[in-house]
Amino acid sequence: QVQLVESGGGLVQAGGSTRLSCAASGRTFSSYAMGWFRQAPGKEREFVARINWSGSSTYYADSVKARFTISRDNAKNTVFLQMNSLKPEDTAVYYCAAQVATMWDYWGQGTQVTVSS
Repeated sequence: QVQLVESGGGLVQAGGSTRLSCAASGRTFSSYAMGWFRQAPGKEREFVARINWSGSSTYYADSVKARFTISRDNAKNTVFLQMNSLKPEDTAVYYCAAQVATMWDYWGQGTQVTVSS
């Protein structure tokens, strides 16, 4: 079992920055990949970014590439999402997820990010 708790976000002006954190507990954190997803009102949940177990490999959705950075601190069991140059279309509930096996097996409760124009 893995428990995930997101923090950060809130209200940010367009062009601004914010950082999300996701604290994990349960299984050994450094043994699985982590990801961030988001869901805007009226839309399906979409992939944002993924980082492998060691942090040596990352992957991003085209919509956030060069603006968002995913990172992890295995000593603190935490994954981060640094969000820069925010746009109103980035407004969504952001979720972290753990890829313990082949699927995204565990999810956090989500944290709201609202970008005002």
